[in-house]
Amino acid sequence: MSSIYWLICFIVMIGIELGTLALTTIWFAGGALAAFFLSLSGAGIEAQLLVFVAVSFLLLFFTRPWAARYLNRRTVKTNAESLVGRTARITEEVNNRLGTGTAVVNGQEWTARALDDAAVYPEGTLTVIREIRGVKLMVEVEKEKEQEVM
Repeated sequence: MSSIYWLICFIVMIGIELGTLALTTIWFAGGALAAFFLSLSGAGIEAQLLVFVAVSFLLLFFTRPWAARYLNRRTVKTNAESLVGRTARITEEVNNRLGTGTAVVNGQEWTARALDDAAVYPEGTLTVIREIRGVKLMVEVEKEKEQEVM
């Protein structure tokens, strides 16, 4: 009888995954399928539950990073996260110790701070946005351009 419940669980998990496409329940569907086959062999409910949990965890732990990397490649970055990796022009000296600095990217002015606390970037410097912390761009000069300046 438990075979039917595992099969229903598998179908429900697949249905939820098809409805959301968020890679949230597919791992549990694999666990339910493994428990279903185990139940067909006559194993007890404790063994089935153990296999369900173990297979679900293993699938989640070992395949989720791969699936997230390769299946979500076409996800379009929006808003601020799309700025990471882009070039920004410093419009006011960036000096973390003094708490100063602004940069312009895409015609918008942002507060900017150097990724390296000791770095100071004068007005007009082209920098690369490495990350965004709150409402501040964390910038640094590309290593190639830094060597050209020196």
